[in-house]
Amino acid sequence: MKIPLYRQIQAHLKEKITSGQYVEGSLLPSENDLCAEFSATRMTVRQALTELVKEGYITRQHGKGSIVASIRKSLGLLSLKGWTEVVGASDRHGTTSILQGPVLQTITEPIFKHLLHQEFHTEFVFLKRLRSVEEAPVILEETYIPNENITALTDEPLVDGSLFRTLFMRYQIDVNSMQQEVRAIAATKEIAGLLKAKVKSPILQILRRYGTSKEGFYLYSLIYCNTEKYAISSFN
Repeated sequence: MKIPLYRQIQAHLKEKITSGQYVEGSLLPSENDLCAEFSATRMTVRQALTELVKEGYITRQHGKGSIVASIRKSLGLLSLKGWTEVVGASDRHGTTSILQGPVLQTITEPIFKHLLHQEFHTEFVFLKRLRSVEEAPVILEETYIPNENITALTDEPLVDGSLFRTLFMRYQIDVNSMQQEVRAIAATKEIAGLLKAKVKSPILQILRRYGTSKEGFYLYSLIYCNTEKYAISSFN
């Protein structure tokens, strides 16, 4: 599928910003110059610049032009709040795509081993989801929920698309604490493809165990974050 011209201009300018060719506080080429360089209409150029504003790469000032921004927008993904709350509290539009599940599965990944020393459940409801902001994939998340009288999770859609809300409203289980480990890793081919990043580029990996109001009932998540467009913070 042919990439729209405004997306090509957007990607070209973003590459120059992230590579340091356009430094913080500098002006981008004028709309007239960009129209000439890309043989584009003014409307197409403005659409590309609008997308860069949404992503936090530039600001626009009347009479001055497009200025490379100093601070990227951030998402409060290191907080206890769920994705729906984090994005809902911001001025951005977020979507979730379910890549796999909900299905019944065991936890076999070695990375969870040290968190499972007190876990007596052997079967979990597994969800693999891709989270996007303004059409840009930001989060790849694999979540395990103990299959303790919650089999209906595999048959019914989540309430408002939120796992936390579903657990609370249908099963009276409130997520109330979190233990997490954060490290940087090199993106594998699969992760890079889903998050639209380069293979071996730095990706933030977050391993979590959520505590709940139900004794002995823990949720587990393995999260991969693409921080190219949005910084990750502990608050919104």
